[in-house]
Amino acid sequence: MTQIPDLKTSFTQLIATPSISALEVEQDMSNQGVIDLLHTWFDDLGFQCKTQAVPNSRNKHNFIASFGAGSGGLLLAGHTDTVPFDEGRWSQDPFTLTEKDNRWYGLGTCDMKGFFALILAALKDMPLENFKRPLHILASADEETTMNGAKAFAEAKSISPDYAIIGEPTSLKPVYMHKGHLTQGIRVTGRSGHSSDPAKGLNAIEIMHQVMGQLLKLKQHLADNYREDAFSVPYPTMNFGHVHGGDAANRICGCCDLHIDIRPLPGLALEELEQLVLNYLAPISAQFPGSIVVAPLYPGSEPFAGNAQSSWSKLVAELSSSRPEVVNYATEAPYIAKLGCQTLVLGPGSIEQAHQPDEFLDTAYLKQTVELLKRLIYHACIK
Repeated sequence: MTQIPDLKTSFTQLIATPSISALEVEQDMSNQGVIDLLHTWFDDLGFQCKTQAVPNSRNKHNFIASFGAGSGGLLLAGHTDTVPFDEGRWSQDPFTLTEKDNRWYGLGTCDMKGFFALILAALKDMPLENFKRPLHILASADEETTMNGAKAFAEAKSISPDYAIIGEPTSLKPVYMHKGHLTQGIRVTGRSGHSSDPAKGLNAIEIMHQVMGQLLKLKQHLADNYREDAFSVPYPTMNFGHVHGGDAANRICGCCDLHIDIRPLPGLALEELEQLVLNYLAPISAQFPGSIVVAPLYPGSEPFAGNAQSSWSKLVAELSSSRPEVVNYATEAPYIAKLGCQTLVLGPGSIEQAHQPDEFLDTAYLKQTVELLKRLIYHACIK
């Protein structure tokens, strides 16, 4: 039997194992190295371990470790991947755990490979033989890009826990609701020509002007008809993030691109939102047949709504000494919740450090998180 590493050693090994997810092939990596570490550690603790290939991925796998049989119990979930890092902007090697000023620096310390090391530390001191209900650990793939790992796991329904915690960095405050995320690219194709004779061309920028006008009407429609006061921004938002068209002042623009970002509230599914975009652009598409194409820039994330008054939310609020909150960023929660479990997002570290150079986890969270995980596991699996 391999000796279970201490907390700092397991952190160090996870951070030293690159597992970047990116839409660009040249940056994207397999998560196999992280899966191998987790498999070794949880197998040595007596967990039943499985890996599952993730469809539509580049050699990515989900990892599931279970202790105890049957339904119910607790799922502790997290993702194995990180975002790419900004080379030259880090003060130290992103793949070397560096301790400085009561912080552990490294890519994935808070977002969120470090969560698995903290689970391991909590379990080392727990009486696993006393478990009455199962404990599951899910380590998913590609959360930072497609969320295909969580989507595939939810679709398989291989487990049926009562409760779930997703260990994203929430400063150890339970999150029961968040917005979704949809990005779309809109391309207008016209006909280029000499600017001295506009009738011989079709100016894509002028058509895009109409497109943007319709989208602004949709933006107002969303603000007027969808509202959830629990959010700091209590309505769906739309952002025009990129627009480009044309190549010279004396040429009729033949092509113009617009990228938009929409953050829907719970209750507004991505499929419905995509249809709303098409509906608002339909009059322009009818006027200029074949000129407008709308396509996702990358897979979207559904909004999530749990219940702040559920028994699980109340228990976690009591154990964490924090009231359930809402956030504007997206997680795997809507997919994990499809397993039929009461789901919350809760983990160490601040979202302000996620996706940033010199990502770190404040060491004050280490003991707090281990103790909180022990209490959550005890209530869900032993009591």
